[in-house]
Amino acid sequence: MGPLSNIFELKDGIKTKRISSYDRTGGNDDKIVIKAGETAEIANISGAGIIKHIWITISTPDNFIRRNAIIRMYWDGEENPSVESPLGDFFGQGWGEEYNFASLPLAAAPAAGKALNSYFPMPFGDGARITIENQSEHNIDSFYYYVDYEEHPSIPDTAGRFHAWWNRELTEVHPEDGEAEWGLVGEVGKNKSDKDNYLFADIEGKGHFVGVNYYVDSPGPMWYGEGDDMFLVDGEDWPGSLHGTGTEDFFNSSWCPNEEYIHPYFGYAKVPDKLGWMGRTHCYRFLLEDPIYFDKSLRASIEHGHNNNLTLDISTVSYWYQTEPHKPFPELPGKDQRQNMPEINFMDVHRWRHEWRKAMGNGKKLWGNEIKEKKDK
Repeated sequence: MGPLSNIFELKDGIKTKRISSYDRTGGNDDKIVIKAGETAEIANISGAGIIKHIWITISTPDNFIRRNAIIRMYWDGEENPSVESPLGDFFGQGWGEEYNFASLPLAAAPAAGKALNSYFPMPFGDGARITIENQSEHNIDSFYYYVDYEEHPSIPDTAGRFHAWWNRELTEVHPEDGEAEWGLVGEVGKNKSDKDNYLFADIEGKGHFVGVNYYVDSPGPMWYGEGDDMFLVDGEDWPGSLHGTGTEDFFNSSWCPNEEYIHPYFGYAKVPDKLGWMGRTHCYRFLLEDPIYFDKSLRASIEHGHNNNLTLDISTVSYWYQTEPHKPFPELPGKDQRQNMPEINFMDVHRWRHEWRKAMGNGKKLWGNEIKEKKDK
């Protein structure tokens, strides 16, 4: 059943509505201002319906507004948001950056990714609210938006509510093993648990998981993606019902890719142009044809390197539908905790080489690929 398969069907009792930032005076000042530190309610809908599309574009002196502004969504009068995420990360842009991104449910469109779009259907039975909190020190001088939705007489009891959760972690390596990916600098250990994995979903209730935006910043040139994805359904023990074979495999690619690739369901919206895989990579996968179903709970995680042996800055937004009430999200990290890690550059690499030369005895013609064990013989 494709998106056009029932477009010709005529329906009764449904009304199409829109809330937008249009100029109520009839002029062309079609925006709102969200002052620094304030929260704006951009939609407050009563009754039952389905939000079908959201479009947002903004202008502000703050060039990090995509991390400094928070989008939240509430269904059916709930107190705890079902959606809570930095604005850019939710729509498919990591690290507070602007860049084009295209997928079936989410997109960041021209000019230069400034137009943020969601096509996730978001049903509600007794009201819906969407807010934007400006945690920046600057006003959002121009905030333009559409919220397109349908009014329905009622919503079926089988309609799960849309959820999205942002998480971030600066991952740690095992001190005894070091960063030993591919066995390059030491023996690679074995992982028979998900306890040290990066967690991207921790859900209670009945529902189905439909996707994730995965933003990884690697401080070194080694391939970041030997980590397996692991989904533990309804409280089951490791290895669980769905156990993967590597990060790129979960994102439907292969062999350590480092190239942009855009598919409606999966791809690489951003890749680094540095040494190896050093820098920022945005992977995404939407399980729209193959959602992961759960009746009681879902714990979803991924290794940060095989056996969790890499230090990486990972941020994710996960998307799913479930029954309410949902398990409240952990407290969103403050603005200072959402800043990017410093960029590793060529000077840092040269400092590493300087320390390596000292470890190799400061030979006068060391090239850089010598192995210490061979040098000592």
